[in-house]
Formats: sequence, C-alpha cells, structure tokens
Amino acid sequence: MPFTLGYGTNGFTDHPLDTALDVLTTEGYGAVALTLGFPHLDPFAPDADDAAAALRDRLDEAGMRVVVETGTRFLLDPYVKHRPTLVDADADARMAYLRRAVDVAGVLGAGCMSFFSGIAPPDARPGDAWSRLLERLPRLVDHADAAGVRLALEPEPGMVVETVGDALRLREEIGSPGTLGLTVDLGHCVVVEPGGVEAALRAAAPHLVNVQVDDMLPVAHEHLPLGDGVLDLPLALATLADVGYRGVAAVELPRHSFDAPGLARRSMAALVAAWQAQGATHPDLTHDARHRAPLHTPGGPR
Repeated sequence: MPFTLGYGTNGFTDHPLDTALDVLTTEGYGAVALTLGFPHLDPFAPDADDAAAALRDRLDEAGMRVVVETGTRFLLDPYVKHRPTLVDADADARMAYLRRAVDVAGVLGAGCMSFFSGIAPPDARPGDAWSRLLERLPRLVDHADAAGVRLALEPEPGMVVETVGDALRLREEIGSPGTLGLTVDLGHCVVVEPGGVEAALRAAAPHLVNVQVDDMLPVAHEHLPLGDGVLDLPLALATLADVGYRGVAAVELPRHSFDAPGLARRSMAALVAAWQAQGATHPDLTHDARHRAPLHTPGGPR
C-alpha cells in the first residue's frame, strides 16, 4: 500500500514491548504507534533517551516506522483519566509530558508526536478552553520546531477539538505553523464528522501526518475491531490513497489487549481485504493514486 500499516502499543499492554514488536513483525506490520508511559516506555525515566535510542535500532533492523502517541490513561493523575489536559487551568504537567514526548520522538526519528486537546473542565467559562489552546500550542510548536519533530493534533469526540474542522480552525488561528499537522482516527469520523470519513480525510489531507484505524458505531466513542462497526474501510483506504497519504495508518484498539495477537492478525486480514476490495468498489478514487506511487505490501519497504 502507498501508506504503511501499523499497530498501536496501547493494544498490547499485557505484552512487554519487545514481545509486542515480535508479534507485529510476524503479522506483517511495517510500523508501530508507540504510546509513551506505562507499561512500555516511560518518557520521564532517567534512561528514557537511551531506551528510545535502543528501540530506534531495533525498529531500523526490522524496517519499521514509528509514530509517538500520548494517550496513556492515569499517567499524570492517578485518580482522573487523561487529566490534566491542555485545556485545564493548570496544564503544566501535560505540557511537560508533551515536551518530553517530542524529545523522545526526536530520538526515535518518529514520523510525528500525536496529541489531543482534552475535554473542557466543568468550571471553565465559555471560551476559556479555546483561549488556553491558543496560548499553549505555540509554545509546544516552538519546542517541536527546535527538535525537528512534526506534531499531529487529533480531534476526539467530546473534546474541545472534536472534528477536523475544529483542528483546522485552531491551526489557522495560531498562524498555520508547518510543524503542526493532524491525526485522523477513522472510527471517530463515524461518530462526529458531518461529512463522514471521506470528507474528513479530504479536508485534513494537506496537513495529514498520522492515521489511526478502528471501527465504531455512530452512537458511541468506543473503539471496535474492524468489521464490528459501520466504518466503510475500503472507502477510507481508497481516500487515503487518492489524497496521496504516505504516512502510518495504525490500528488503535486500546481496550483489547486481552486478545492482542489475535486482533493484530485479524486486523491485518481485514485491512488487506479492504485494500483488495477498494479498487473494485471505488475505482474513481484509486486509479490515479495507483499511478502516483508504487504499491507497498504490508510490512514491506518504507
């Protein structure tokens, strides 16, 4: 495929990282989406940079790409999931985490560092959360610029930045920095994107640097195995090819570690089947794309 299929380590939390990578390479994945924090790579550990350098060597040997994800639950507050966020009154801990994530991404040579805005706190006045993003994101962009790392803002259902349109507006309001790109989760498009997955990917395309792959139903923000929701996966893959996406598209099933190897295998089978189907189902989208870039098999050359 012209983009590289990967799998998220947040779906392998019952496996040591080395073992998870062994499984993913065996199943044909060419990339890993590494969620920083327990249990795999703690960015605050004294040896974090050394561990990241060793991991980079391991990934190079396997021919695997890497992106950095930052959605670890309870990392910063043992009582409240994902708090503090960038839109809380006191976001110092979140900013420190994201800066360290940028540093580790630099050591890894990662394609990007992906992050989200957060849910507006209940005591925030109208406009507070957005104003906090306008004030804080430029500082994160400056840090990423210095490290030579791309940022990827992910719209999330229920968060201040919920849709691709929200992310694009925020990006424009802080001056459209080249360092700041977008993550699009295909499943989220089922829940919140008014034009569906194709419209969301086309809108994001000029700044799209990271893709997460999962299924969903329109009624809930719940990551489901491919085929268990209503996502048109062939259409999503066809659109990615048509817009010229060449990054990582990584399966994200953070609540399914109990069956990680089985889901890695079935997800790869579903992705390959969807790719094989998309040419017949959506020929107008993919004819030109096939002539723009060579076909890469899963796990093949970058």
